[in-house]
Amino acid sequence: MSPTAVLGGAWRVLRRHARAAWLTAAAVTLLNTVPDVVRQVLVWDDPSVPHAVLVDVVGFSTALVAQLWLTGALAGLPTGDGVRPAGALRRGTGLAVRAVRRAPAAVLAGVLTGGAVSALITVPASVAALGAARVLGPLDDPSAGAFAVAAVSDVLASWVTLPWLAVVLVLAGSATGGWTERGPGTRSG
Repeated sequence: MSPTAVLGGAWRVLRRHARAAWLTAAAVTLLNTVPDVVRQVLVWDDPSVPHAVLVDVVGFSTALVAQLWLTGALAGLPTGDGVRPAGALRRGTGLAVRAVRRAPAAVLAGVLTGGAVSALITVPASVAALGAARVLGPLDDPSAGAFAVAAVSDVLASWVTLPWLAVVLVLAGSATGGWTERGPGTRSG
């Protein structure tokens, strides 16, 4: 399956199931925000670059779990089956692994397009609030207001982009590409 077909299919699925996708993503994003904020607070005034990197590794790990869970929860959207939370982490992990094996270019295209949108949301707000040095390195005791602006931009970016990559992984990792003979988001029966 070509990257263009997967991205186009993901766009169509998300347009058709926007409410379900973004409501589920909002719940996942809010749950992921707790460890995300806590990890930053733990190194609030710590100037250590290794500690900042460790905090980023923890953040990447929690975001990966959130992404995999959402992928599994949204796996039924292309075929019109709706959100399925039960077993979502296992299902999402399997879909992600298969997607990377079957359509690595499509997965890369999904990561790059989602990452670009995320960067457009977070980088300007975070740099304006915290300064470039604090965005790229340790927080170095920012003001509460600056931290709040950066945190809100991260939450918004996660909410906007998590469903995008989830549906890309579903379409690229499904045996049928998530499509029925009538197109994505329709039942075949």
